[in-house]
Amino acid sequence: MHKIMIAAIAVTGMCYAMPQMTQADDTKAKMESMKGEAKAKGQEAKGETKALIEDVQGNKMSGTMERAKGKTKAAGERIKGKAKELKAKTE
Repeated sequence: MHKIMIAAIAVTGMCYAMPQMTQADDTKAKMESMKGEAKAKGQEAKGETKALIEDVQGNKMSGTMERAKGKTKAAGERIKGKAKELKAKTE
């Protein structure tokens, strides 16, 4: 009787703990995704700022290159964020 009650308590405890662990992983995954998106927006803004400076100086080609670099770095940050999000979901 004593062993059955201990087993029942253990099973009940696991049933309540599992959804909370899953929820924590989802929260961490969302945070990683948001961090990646924030970094991506920062890289785009930095590239656009440098591009505007080059445009004002009269270097249209350099401005275009800076915009492209900013967008490329932003894409890389988004990919990193997605990878971290997927990793957090599988943990």
